[in-house]
Amino acid sequence: MLRVELPDVPGSLGALATALGSAGADIEAIEIVEHRADGVAVDDVLLELPPTVMPDSLVTACHELEGVRVHWISRYNAGVNLSMDLEAVEEFTENPAHALTKLVEVTPTTFRVDWAIAIRAGSGGVEVLAASSAAPRLDNGDVPQAAEWVELDDSTTLPEVGAWDSTVLAAAPGRPRDGRRVTIVVGRHGGPEFLTSELARLGHMVSLAASVQTP
Repeated sequence: MLRVELPDVPGSLGALATALGSAGADIEAIEIVEHRADGVAVDDVLLELPPTVMPDSLVTACHELEGVRVHWISRYNAGVNLSMDLEAVEEFTENPAHALTKLVEVTPTTFRVDWAIAIRAGSGGVEVLAASSAAPRLDNGDVPQAAEWVELDDSTTLPEVGAWDSTVLAAAPGRPRDGRRVTIVVGRHGGPEFLTSELARLGHMVSLAASVQTP
């Protein structure tokens, strides 16, 4: 998975695709992450590389193009396709009683993160409602910051947690029909940083899942 910044002008995406292809990459999918007011676009590119091609060669190919900058490159789970927001919505609206759990399950693919956790305030501290398979443990007391996360009013980035070394964090709150605030926390190992557009998408998705959730 390659996240790249490029000029938001006709032809720039084609030039990027050509450069990546010349470097030996087979492009599986491209998704626009953000259009900026300064004329810059940020795209996620899902690539398949033969064993003989090193990721560094892709970065070099990108940086040879004027105005192109690589934000991040990392391995992506084999067999996983880019998941659009509407597909995620379909997942959690099909089972309203478990809408938030379903959202947590699809969030890693939908938002290109390594894990997601749904938490809320409980009688004994922070209660974990659902967690994706790669999520770290969030036992009471181990991450004291979690007590602040369940009180968030808007989607935001979070300071790093020492126990989760080099993991970039973001969170978004929602309020299900039972009135109890729920927060979805997501993490990326090693970045990239969350964009404003991603925080807005995450906030919208959590609010929607919370409104669908039945008591």
